[in-house]
Amino acid sequence: MKILIVSHEYPPVGGGGANACINLAREYVAAGHKVTVLTVWYEGLENSECIDGVNIIRVRSKRKYLDHCSFTEMFDYLLKAFAQINSIVKSERYNVCQVFFAIPSGPIGYYLKKRYHIPYVIRFGGGDIPGAQKRFKYIYKILTPFIKVIWRNAEYLVANSEELKRKALAFYAKRDVQIITNGVDQNLFLPDKSDKSKERIEFLFVSRLIEGKGLQYIIPKLNEVKEAVNKEIHLTIVGEGPYRDELERITQDSNADAMVSFCGYKKKEDLISYYQNADLFILPSLSEGMPNVVLEAMASGLPVVMTPCGGSKELIDDNGFIVDIKDFCTPIIQLCKDEKLRVSMGKKGRERVRKYFSWSEKATEYLELFNNIAK
Repeated sequence: MKILIVSHEYPPVGGGGANACINLAREYVAAGHKVTVLTVWYEGLENSECIDGVNIIRVRSKRKYLDHCSFTEMFDYLLKAFAQINSIVKSERYNVCQVFFAIPSGPIGYYLKKRYHIPYVIRFGGGDIPGAQKRFKYIYKILTPFIKVIWRNAEYLVANSEELKRKALAFYAKRDVQIITNGVDQNLFLPDKSDKSKERIEFLFVSRLIEGKGLQYIIPKLNEVKEAVNKEIHLTIVGEGPYRDELERITQDSNADAMVSFCGYKKKEDLISYYQNADLFILPSLSEGMPNVVLEAMASGLPVVMTPCGGSKELIDDNGFIVDIKDFCTPIIQLCKDEKLRVSMGKKGRERVRKYFSWSEKATEYLELFNNIAK
């Protein structure tokens, strides 16, 4: 089968969606299929190349940052991708197009279906569902009629969690939404087998620094946590974003400077040591699709404390806690006091990703959909 993937983000550009894209593409190739990815160019990257058997074509659109982009940059990618798409599909007879995400790549999938009769499948990322991102609130109001046309003409709509499916159906209930969860590279993210020093408890947070990730509610309570557990604690924050300055101000105002480290953006391979040096992982997010960072933490053998956002029901069973933001520090304190519980939950998290969250399994689920519609 010849599979065309259209995505405005592909590693090293992008975040969780890009991570899913590259892992699925690799698994499709491993299963014997030919895969081409149409994505964005970034400084230092080639215009086209083949990596791990995946043919990558990058369009030279505007992109200022690796980890995020504006709607203007998305729109520029869409225009530049349209300029190349005809030559791409004329050189190969693609059986199916996988679209990451409805916005901005959806219009290309729709065009390919109408012009070349290539069926397309939309994989939602979260932010492409109207209402998910406040910064695009008014733009999505204008685009709503067009988005519904794109959704309606897709062969399948796929969300990565029950919560994301719920949000999609709240926007447009006339189409069913499949669920295929994210996976994780279990050979890359591994538990640390060495004995950790227990002089202090290490918390880890990994994500883009925006208000919706909820750290502003946790940092002011770190001194309370420290007093409750009677141990040194430390929070490592890995990620970059527009809310970093405010978080640093909150840290100073809370007299938590000695307990918090801001480490900035890190590449995927550089995250391994951060996971392995941590004792527990926190994600006090207000909204998610299915967070890759939680899967990476689980694969690394860490217990997880997260809010009841998208993906929490699928990810957390007996390997961590799902708790509202107002009570978020209660299970953190419990885990700090109970080393055996931390270790036990960490092991169960690792077992859970091995059982339910391999990328090869997720790719197989997508390929079943492709086989149903491929021509």
